[in-house]
Amino acid sequence: MLKKLLGVAPKLESDGSYSPSKLALKLGTVNKTDFESISYEKYGGNRSKILVIFTEQKNMKMKNGKLFSTGNHPVEALVPMLHLKNAGFDFGIATPTGKPVVFEMWAFPEEDEKVKAIYDENISSFEKPINLADFIDSSFKDPESYAAVFVPGGHGSMLGIPEDENVGKILNWAHLNDLFTISLCHGPGSFLTTTLNDQKFLYEGYSMAVFPDSVDKQTPMVGYLPGHMPFGVSERLKDLGANIVNTKSDKTVCLDRKLITGASPLASNELGKLAANTLLKELRV
Repeated sequence: MLKKLLGVAPKLESDGSYSPSKLALKLGTVNKTDFESISYEKYGGNRSKILVIFTEQKNMKMKNGKLFSTGNHPVEALVPMLHLKNAGFDFGIATPTGKPVVFEMWAFPEEDEKVKAIYDENISSFEKPINLADFIDSSFKDPESYAAVFVPGGHGSMLGIPEDENVGKILNWAHLNDLFTISLCHGPGSFLTTTLNDQKFLYEGYSMAVFPDSVDKQTPMVGYLPGHMPFGVSERLKDLGANIVNTKSDKTVCLDRKLITGASPLASNELGKLAANTLLKELRV
């Protein structure tokens, strides 16, 4: 009751899950993003497609048994997509089995017209995305059409994706065909798929920005999460040989070879700019 009065009690949803408290929403979400509308010299070549891998799962079970109402973070997905669209790229929207994309709609920036516009523009693809198995069957033979694979963050990106063999196949396909891989926040949990079936970690020795497990351990105090995480991402990646370049959930972004990463939702705009400029520079060489 005291937590509720102080605004730090997570909100109980109709399906029994919990979304962040009033205080957590005030501290951790925005009504309008810091997206910068940049006039890029648009890419007009053949490698104009970007595969975006979203989660199709909503509820994450915490260590205490409570369910966190999650999904992909809309800012982390849509702000980088805005930059990439403005740079001349288009998207293939995918989920592991073709079920609809799930967003953390409690984090949607309702006063950001640019973000709302790209969401509305892709709504049919979010509702009926590509099945990853179908993508592998149809597009693996045509890597020359693709520039990158993008895995947005949000805690939901830790549901189903890190153990999905098809995600691992796609990341290896991107690596072998010299495509870029883009991710931020909890999205780099997808990199764990490259260790499935006793494979060597694809990104050993790479520098990357990832949401810190240490911050996730603190967020239950303000009611962002309804309990402690079932597992972390940054320490697992570090143990596999990744060099994590950030210690805070900040605007840090990182480019290492063909890997582009960001630390948190705060890095969404910087990640979009880095990805757009890097792809344009690389593809025009």
